[in-house]
Amino acid sequence: MSGSPAGGVVPHLTGADLVAAAPGLDAVADVHVEQLRQVPSSALTFADLHATAVRITELLADGADGVVVTQGTDTVEETAYFLDLVLPGPVPVVVTGAMRPPDAAGADGPANLLAAVQVAASPEARGSGVLVVFDERIHAAARVRKVRTSAPGAFASPDTGPLGWVVEGKVHLLARPVARLTVPRFDAAALAEVQVGLVPVPVGDDGRLVAAVGQLGYDGLVLESMGAGHVPPHLVAPLAALAAEIPVVLSSRAGAGPIHTSTYGFPGAGADLVAAGLIPAGWHDARKARVLLTLLLTADTPRDAVAEWFTSPSGAAR
Repeated sequence: MSGSPAGGVVPHLTGADLVAAAPGLDAVADVHVEQLRQVPSSALTFADLHATAVRITELLADGADGVVVTQGTDTVEETAYFLDLVLPGPVPVVVTGAMRPPDAAGADGPANLLAAVQVAASPEARGSGVLVVFDERIHAAARVRKVRTSAPGAFASPDTGPLGWVVEGKVHLLARPVARLTVPRFDAAALAEVQVGLVPVPVGDDGRLVAAVGQLGYDGLVLESMGAGHVPPHLVAPLAALAAEIPVVLSSRAGAGPIHTSTYGFPGAGADLVAAGLIPAGWHDARKARVLLTLLLTADTPRDAVAEWFTSPSGAAR
């Protein structure tokens, strides 16, 4: 994006424009540029993400040594995790973007793109899954989230910290994911049909949104609960009824840490909700849980199997 005569920044720069603005790329790799979409990242759909995955698969089959995906920052974490789930191979795939437009002081796009290409071209990055690179930090797609609305350091991995750094043009991976979840079999055509809702639970929630989910025909629900997995007591019964009809995944609005299923014993606590049939999200935040649940439901995954995907450190063998 960059400034427009009407005011505000809009998407109109091409992929070639981005590459031309990043000095030093030709010293790192032979960069081939393609443009799949030109929309704000808030307008992306699962169909767009799947089209990206398909094209990446084709490029890798043609011999590409790595792939960099650039997009707006609003939905980087969803894009990266979707790609991580459906691209099981070892070749580096890196997602990046820019927090500041190119006509702003301190624009970070060129540096982010250069660092992303350096990571994608690095043998050290092989086998680490899809990565997200911002502000010289290298994040695992399964852990990263946007934690600020602005500033170059807006991306963080609250549970683990970054996997590594790009320093003086060199890639330093200090850690690797212990296990990687992949969903190699899903119905791409069903991505436009399967709908998973995401409902937050604030203080004093009266339950009308939860009740509406059951009436609107959703195929699944991710509930963004309080704390370690808590809701007001009067929501337990309607959630139990809903969980008997569709998969309901229990996540936390905290954005880090797993749901607690045995610590608290009061009505509406995590243990109460799990007993009512809700599925703990494990280490997934609400947005990543929604991506995974959507993919699983396109494959008509049974409810019990859905629960295993969220509780197991790796679903690759399923």
